[in-house]
Parts: sequence; C-alpha cells; structure tokens
Amino acid sequence: MNTKITATALAGSFAAALAIAASPAMAEPVAPQPGKDKCYGISLAGKNDCAAGPGTTCAGTSKVDYQGNAWKYVEKGTCTTMKTPKGMGSLTPIKS
Repeated sequence: MNTKITATALAGSFAAALAIAASPAMAEPVAPQPGKDKCYGISLAGKNDCAAGPGTTCAGTSKVDYQGNAWKYVEKGTCTTMKTPKGMGSLTPIKS
C-alpha cells in the first residue's frame, strides 16, 4: 500500500470529521440562565445563544451582525438599553 496515499486519506478523513463536528446542524441552545433576559438584535454573526430564524438551527448560527430574530442572554433589565448600529436591543424578535 502506498504510504503517501494512506496518509492523505487519513488526513482527509480527519478533516471531514472536524467539519461535521463543527457543523451548525449540530448547534444546540445555550443552557437556560436564570436571572438573565433573552435579548434580540444584539449579537454578532455566529455569536447568538439561540433562535436565528429560517436557514439556521440555534446557538452560533446567526448569519449577520445584529440579526433581529437571534438572541443572546444579557443581565436582566439591560436589554432595551443596549444600542447597536441597527437600533436598540429588544425582548422580542425584531422584524427586519
């Protein structure tokens, strides 16, 4: 057996396994955080805690910064005071 081909095949298999493990399809919500609010429209792309609308699954799957239907946990009572380039944070999803 050709050692070079075997090493290449092994490296390719490893890369594929890593890609599958990091796949957004496996994303899960962040565990509930008592004392915090779900704040919509404040997270950066890929940094949401969950809920990111069609074409996404959950945590870390938002496609754009400040996506209105993606939320992130914040300290209770602070969400609506958070200012972003697209407006203020919201306790409910923001329609784009």
